[in-house]
Amino acid sequence: MTLVIGTDEAGYGPNLGPLVVAASVWEVAGEPEAADRVLGEAGAAAADVWGDSKRFFHVGSGLGPLERGALAAVIAASGRLPSDAHALADVLAAGAIADAGDPRTIPLPHANGADSCTGLAAALAERLAALGVRLMAVRCRVIDPREFNRLLDTGLNKSDILSQATLDLAASLAHDAPAAVLVWCDRHGGRKRYAGALARAFATPLVEVLDETPARSAYRLGPRGPQVEFQVGGEARMPVAVASMTAKYVRELSMAAFNAHWSARVPGLRATAGYPVDARRWREEAAVAVEAAGVAWDDLWRRA
Repeated sequence: MTLVIGTDEAGYGPNLGPLVVAASVWEVAGEPEAADRVLGEAGAAAADVWGDSKRFFHVGSGLGPLERGALAAVIAASGRLPSDAHALADVLAAGAIADAGDPRTIPLPHANGADSCTGLAAALAERLAALGVRLMAVRCRVIDPREFNRLLDTGLNKSDILSQATLDLAASLAHDAPAAVLVWCDRHGGRKRYAGALARAFATPLVEVLDETPARSAYRLGPRGPQVEFQVGGEARMPVAVASMTAKYVRELSMAAFNAHWSARVPGLRATAGYPVDARRWREEAAVAVEAAGVAWDDLWRRA
């Protein structure tokens, strides 16, 4: 038996809204050497629901396909459909999903029927079981702008924050695993070297470098520890794809709450996805309301 943990993020580049890191945990029948093949077959069987998040979500296209995949994963892993974003945060162990507004005002599913989501989850679990695969858990870490800026003030840069959050989440899920563990991550920007970050997160001085190339970085953590890989185009692997879709879905829910909160205070204020050019427009239009509310910009605006 092998445990495979896939990780990915959403919101690495924006100035507004959270950075979200997610992980999906899979039990795979067989040895680690077979996991890539088995999960490749499982990914092909679920390709209509899970894959690169960019395939399932485009700005302006609505949450439907992204939500369908993300909630199907949550239901398959937890056995229940969260009734709202607050309940989803509980299932994902994510803390609060929204950093402004009340996430409980976002009922779930938001863009799909409840029966279709639960039925899909059951069908996917059956397909996966036939291939010797089971989705064990989906987890999330939400870093709001206040925390992000605080971490910058400790001397970390944006890449450090992403790697630290990702590997801390992976280490918590791999801790005391009864089986061999593989951790698959999408590459963190242009970063190629992760040995120091791995040693800190997994509390081990033994980090063997297996590969550090422009396409892939791979490590073994001690003689019996996990093998961790960072790969360009990591979303081609189903565990990473499900993490990516979950992170994107959580960030979109958070931004929906953010926009609802501030639009209620500024008539005509257009919603923002938080990325730099439009974030500056939003900041100018919302400045008076933010100051009147007594909210510090460091609590809303990520500095890097």
